[in-house]
Amino acid sequence: MDPIAGILLIALGSIGAASFYVPFKKVKSWAWESYWLSQGVFAWLIIPWLFALIFIPKGELMPIINEAPSSAKLMATFFGVLWGFGGLTFGLSLRYLGVALGQSIALGLCAAFGTLLPPIIAGQNLFSTRGGILTVAGVAITVAGIIIIGYAGSLKSKEMTEEEKKAAVREFALKKGILIAIFAGIMSACFNFGFEAGKPIEDIALAHGTNPLFQKNPSLIFILLGGFITNLVYCGFLNIKNNTYKDYYTVSGNILLNNLLFTFIAGLLWFLQFHFFGMGSSKLPSGMAVFGWSILMALNIAISNIWGIILKEWKGVKTKTIIILVIGIIVLILSTFIVKLS
Repeated sequence: MDPIAGILLIALGSIGAASFYVPFKKVKSWAWESYWLSQGVFAWLIIPWLFALIFIPKGELMPIINEAPSSAKLMATFFGVLWGFGGLTFGLSLRYLGVALGQSIALGLCAAFGTLLPPIIAGQNLFSTRGGILTVAGVAITVAGIIIIGYAGSLKSKEMTEEEKKAAVREFALKKGILIAIFAGIMSACFNFGFEAGKPIEDIALAHGTNPLFQKNPSLIFILLGGFITNLVYCGFLNIKNNTYKDYYTVSGNILLNNLLFTFIAGLLWFLQFHFFGMGSSKLPSGMAVFGWSILMALNIAISNIWGIILKEWKGVKTKTIIILVIGIIVLILSTFIVKLS
C-alpha cells in the first residue's frame, strides 16, 4: 500500500477528466450530439478494449471475460446503463454551465453518493472503523469545498452581464444547467456501483496474472458498454430529430479528420480518469479504498475550475469571487489527503 502514490495516480486521471471537454472547442460544423457520440465511440467502446489488450497479460483477456460470472458482467453493464444517464446529462451540464460550474455541481454529488452509498448498501457501519470515519470526514470536507465553489458560481452569475456569460459559455443557462447537473451527479454515482459489481471480474483477472494496477480494466469494458448504449440511444434520437445525422458525411474530408482527431483526444482523456483511478485505488489502504472515488471527483472539480479560469469562464467577476473559488479548490484538494491518516 502506498497512499501517496495512489493519490498521485488518481490525480493524473483527474487531469484527463477535467480536461476532456477542452478538445471539443476545436470541433467544427458538428452539433453537440454528433461530437458527443463520436467521443463516446472512442471513450466507451474502442479505448477500453485497447487498454485491456495492452495491460492484461497476452492471451488472457478473453479467458478472463469467458470465466467471469454472467451476473457480474450483467450487473456491471446495468450500472453502466444507469451511469450513462449521468454521463449524458453531465455533458449537457457543461454545455449550459461551463466546465467549472458544471463539473463542480455534478461531480460533487457524484463524489458523495458514489463514495457513501456502496458501503451503506453493503451493510457496513462506516463509524465502526477508523477508515470508515475518515471516509465520512473526507466526503464531508469534499462537500464543504463544493458548497464554497457553488457559492462562487452564484456570485459569478450575479456579477457577469448576460453578454459576458454568453461569451464565456455560449449556451449559458443557470437554472436549467443546475437541475441537469444535480441529476447528472446522482446518476453518475452508479459508475462506482459498476466497479463494485465488477469485483468478481477483477478477482479472475488477478488469478490470470494481471498486475493489480490494471485489475479494473476488464470491468471497465462492461461498465462503459452500458454507458455507451444509453448515449447511443439519446444521441441517435437527437441526430434523427435535428437532422444532424448528416454531420457525419456532409462535412469536408479535412473537417471530418479534424473532428475525429479531437473527439478521439477527448475520449482518451476521459477514459484515462478511470484507468488511473483503477491504478491508484489499488494502492490505497483497504480501509480507505472506498474514499478513492471521492478523491477522483474532488480532484476533477479542482482541476476543472482551474481550466475554467484559463478558459476565461470567470472573466468579469470580482476579485472576491475568484478568492472564494480558489478557497473552495484548496479545500477540495486538502480533502484528498485525509487518506494519509489511515
